[in-house]
Amino acid sequence: MSDANRDQVARSEARRLEAERGAPIEISFNGRPVPCFDGETLATALLADGVSEFGTTRSGAPRQPLCNMGTCFDCVLVVDGVPLTRSCLTYAVDGMTTESSRGA
Repeated sequence: MSDANRDQVARSEARRLEAERGAPIEISFNGRPVPCFDGETLATALLADGVSEFGTTRSGAPRQPLCNMGTCFDCVLVVDGVPLTRSCLTYAVDGMTTESSRGA
């Protein structure tokens, strides 16, 4: 697969629906700024920003949120240095630093 095709496949199709939102805030994901809103979970913010790979399994397979209720652990990230943080249960906080979880 070419890099151009890989980039197209790797982009999430998720989007925010029209709704009243909290104040705009910003987090970072792997060093890149991600605009989001107060009251959103990290999973919501990252999916809406087009992130499709939250990390990898031990074998290197990509991970992305599955259950969105804290059961499956497919959405884990490193959040402010804390590994194995479930992004579907963790609310975004302005200035929060998030990173992919590798081999979790």
